[in-house]
Amino acid sequence: MSASKLYILDTNVLLHDPKCLFQFKEQDITIPMTVLEEMDSIKDRKQSVAQEARHAIRVIDDILSTATNAGQITKGVRIQLAGKDREQKLGKLSIFPDHELTNRQGFLPDMSNKDNRIINCALHLQATFPHRQIILVTKDINMRLKAMGAGLQRVEDYRTDQLVSDVEMLPAGHHHLDSPFWERVEKVDSFQKDGRTYHKVDRSLLPDTYPNEYIFDDSKDFAARTESVDETSVTLLDLGYERLMDQVCWGIQPINLQQAFAMQSLMDPEVDLSILLGAAGSGKTLIALACALEMVIEEQRFNKIIVTRSTPPVAEDIGFLPGTEEEKMTPWMSSINDNLEAMHEQDERPQSSVKYAIEKANIQFKSLNFIRGRSIQNAIVLIDEAQNLTPQQLKTILTRCGKGTKMVCLGNLAQIDSNYLTPLTSGLTYIVERFRNFEGAASVHFEGIFRSRLAEYAEEHL
Repeated sequence: MSASKLYILDTNVLLHDPKCLFQFKEQDITIPMTVLEEMDSIKDRKQSVAQEARHAIRVIDDILSTATNAGQITKGVRIQLAGKDREQKLGKLSIFPDHELTNRQGFLPDMSNKDNRIINCALHLQATFPHRQIILVTKDINMRLKAMGAGLQRVEDYRTDQLVSDVEMLPAGHHHLDSPFWERVEKVDSFQKDGRTYHKVDRSLLPDTYPNEYIFDDSKDFAARTESVDETSVTLLDLGYERLMDQVCWGIQPINLQQAFAMQSLMDPEVDLSILLGAAGSGKTLIALACALEMVIEEQRFNKIIVTRSTPPVAEDIGFLPGTEEEKMTPWMSSINDNLEAMHEQDERPQSSVKYAIEKANIQFKSLNFIRGRSIQNAIVLIDEAQNLTPQQLKTILTRCGKGTKMVCLGNLAQIDSNYLTPLTSGLTYIVERFRNFEGAASVHFEGIFRSRLAEYAEEHL
């Protein structure tokens, strides 16, 4: 009997990453019939997860389409990659008819419960093939606990797309120097280009820097952004501490250096993707919205502002709310209205100012359900609450970026509402790490909480 591993996949794994079937290398995979039934019920829902279900079903169909008879599907069909990787040896994919299993000793009761049926399928395979490692893969923590309690020897989370082992290891987007920068520099090549000043210094001064990382020290004189990195040198764009702190967008000035870095990345036409992370009340949405209004209304660099976000509870259905798509999305977009009101609170007629800003900047609230397939041109897109999106969903949104469009992701990894996402598997974590070396993306982690002293205390002590 083969001592190779046999992986049993839960529905949420296939929804989280429809291409996961190609990630298990030479090991075999089986999908219980219950999982196919669950995906069948999900694929027609009006939720963004329905697209993932349809994608996963198509992948399964492509693999199993080479089977010559029904018996081969239960025994296993060789998984093959497309194109030039076709020769790579992968395991087999099979469908297990778990609906044929009857309740027996050691099985979990209540066979109508789909989780129980999948766990019982794993227990049956473990008893049938004692010399194989039977591994249930699920992103449902409670299901993992139930499976272990029922006697399953191996239960795992799906972590193939997990790029970091600790969110503390994520790049902050800015690097503080302990000593004044210019005191450490022995040789520098300074030059000007397109009205900007650049400094080319030895790589040993900043060995771990990467494109678009902000560099600063305590001198309140030096602040720069890494423009490019090669084997021997680092080219820095000189930003100037005072110039950064003196930026004003739609009447809003940065309170601290991290907000100033974010504002610079948002206003810089060379940066196509700005990722802003930080605690609740750190100013992410306020800074992003102020810069967006400045670029659309004052500078006329974009034609509109599109705001989108995931719409928990988990389900993203907005159909039960009255009105058009815009009106249905309004309850989810209260944070945008709150920030617009905060920007115009000193005006004589704040509500009129907010209405003017929404109309003049052509602010559109869009549901994720209807953003697929679009090509968004000449717009600035704010993706709010991005921590609740899977890597696949964020990929879908970012690939909508057309000519002259800028993407802005806002999120707080401490406030994840999704059932199956953690800070390590969130799409926000994924893109921060994936875009780390892309010269068109900048990531800034905000520090400090400025909403109120109550919000600051709650964030630190609760």
